[in-house]
Amino acid sequence: MKILIIGGNGTIGKAVTAHLGKNNEVIVAGRSSGAISVDITDSPSIKNMFEQLVKKLDAIICIAGEAKWDDFDTLSEEDYYIGLKSKLMGQVNLVRIGRDYLRENGTITLSTGILADHPVIKTASAAMVNGAIHSFVKAVALELENGIKINAVSSGLVEDAYEKYKDYFVGHVPVPMQKVVTGYMESVMGNETGRIIKIYG
Repeated sequence: MKILIIGGNGTIGKAVTAHLGKNNEVIVAGRSSGAISVDITDSPSIKNMFEQLVKKLDAIICIAGEAKWDDFDTLSEEDYYIGLKSKLMGQVNLVRIGRDYLRENGTITLSTGILADHPVIKTASAAMVNGAIHSFVKAVALELENGIKINAVSSGLVEDAYEKYKDYFVGHVPVPMQKVVTGYMESVMGNETGRIIKIYG
């Protein structure tokens, strides 16, 4: 398979890239690293990324996108737009544009997180964006053509990021990275569409 991974050099992205790279042709794209440069907040940049590919893809995986974490009383309107433009519309635009670069029966996998269902403090913006992506995936799956499937992987706090975020996720059980990787494999290799693959513990 020929697979494009946006954010393939991040904490989760590295593990997914390493696993899929064993038996597939994997191309990594990112804002500051990777074989192809892309800014997912900018539609022309997304279009340019896909135009650099020689052949059509079998799968697109996005493990990128940011949102502002801060107290609700502190979050400004502009702070909310960070998540809306990056993690939400960035992934929506990857689907809008990327579907034309997929082979028949290809797959698109987006990334969200546990905050959609179990938010913690300082995540009013991030939780909102994750929930919106869940709804988008369920809805757009009904309309994608040429057998294209779409799912989202929603992970809990991974063990590899536990030290950085443990003070926020009190009481949460860290998720083994291999379990998260399996979720992405399930989306890419499986036959289902419109699923939110939840890996919360």
